[in-house]
Order: sequence, then structure tokens, then C-alpha cells
Amino acid sequence: MWQLLPPAALLLLDPPKAMVVLDPPWDRILEKDNVTLTCQGAPRLGDNDTLWLINGSLISNQSPYYVIAAATVEDSGEYQCQTSLSTLSDPVRLDVHVGWLLIQASRWVAQEGDAIQLRCHSWKRKPVVKVNYFLNGRSLKHFHWNTDYHIASATHQHNGSYFCRGLIGTKNVSSEEARILIQGLPSASVSPSFLPWSQIIFYVLMGLVFIVDTVLYFSVCRELRSSMGLKRNIKVQWNLEPQDK
Repeated sequence: MWQLLPPAALLLLDPPKAMVVLDPPWDRILEKDNVTLTCQGAPRLGDNDTLWLINGSLISNQSPYYVIAAATVEDSGEYQCQTSLSTLSDPVRLDVHVGWLLIQASRWVAQEGDAIQLRCHSWKRKPVVKVNYFLNGRSLKHFHWNTDYHIASATHQHNGSYFCRGLIGTKNVSSEEARILIQGLPSASVSPSFLPWSQIIFYVLMGLVFIVDTVLYFSVCRELRSSMGLKRNIKVQWNLEPQDK
């Protein structure tokens, strides 16, 4: 869509912000894991070059994809990207851990009512059995086979530190703890979804006022010119009349 807009139109619009997307979608991974980072943004027609930054430093990769194969701890950091017709993305944090098990979550900061998926991830995807999920040291759920734990609708009771435990072969291993924060619902007094429409209506009204003022201005100018011309004609005709001798 952006390629179809003329340059003048692009100047009147805020350029979209690029976004870094992880695949798989986990921001905490183990050593030897593979992950692909995709830069989603508006490219210029025929120009797919992408700018990538790690911890604020520019790297040589210009592809829309940044592939990390067999991750190491050194791959931890904040990733950003930008395309030709987008602004710099928000940073996405990727952390690479060392261990047998790692607790992963679809989100670490959530609103009340959000759904959250928890995963007990093993090193090199080794089979794990008798998996337990814990919240603040208390057992939440036991699975004979390694299964994701789902929170259908988060509440403040789901705040706290999570970890998982299971058997890899004969080893009884546990993950490190990771904290999930559940925030209250935002105030319903102002709905952000209506703000852009109010701004659009405002600019449309300002444009209409400008058009009406312009039309009135030129209309008044024409009337004034017509009036001045009529006065000059009347004066000339009066001077040309014969005077009494």
C-alpha cells in the first residue's frame, strides 16, 4: 500500500514502525536452540534491504530475516530493525540460557484476563517426563508427559515466580525461576481506539473551515473589485457631461 502512495502523501502520514518477530515465539531460549528473527515493516518497491541492530550496534545483515543457528550466550541482547519506509522498531530482548530445562512464557507482563502459555523446554529437545509446574514454590500442575500449561484468563493470583521440574532420563532437573507480572485492566474512561478517528474528524473539519474561508475571501475580493470598478465608471460619466455656459 505504501508504494502506491505519492511522495507528497507519504510526507503527510506518520511512517509505520517496524517490528521484530521471533520464530519460535519465545524470548528465552537454551544454548543450541535455533531461532529466526523477522523484520516486519513497509519496504520501498524493489528495495528489501533491512537495517539490523544488536544492542544498538549496526550489523552487516541486510536481509528481512536474521537466523540464529545453535544459539550461544553471546547471542543474548536487544534486537532492532528498520526497513526503507518504516521507523526503527522497538527493541526485542532475547536471552540465551544454559541448563537442562527452561521455563518459557508467551508473555511476562500481561493484563488481567489475558491468556498465557507456559512451556517447560528441554535442552536439545530431550524427552522429559513427570513434569511439574510451580508458582511461588507451590505445585500448579503435574503432567506425565511434557505438556504446556495454559492460563486461560490471568488474575492477580497468577503473579509470581514460575519454574518447572521433570525427569530427563534418570536425572531429576529443574529450571530457573522466571517472574510473570499481571497488571490491572486499563481505565475505560478513554478508549484509545477512538483517538485516531477524533483526530481525523478534527483535521477534516479544519480543512472544511479553510476551504469555506478561502471561498469567502475570494468572493469578497470579487465584490470589492466590482464595486470599485462601478464607482470609477460613474465618476467618468459625470465628468463627461456638458457644463452650462
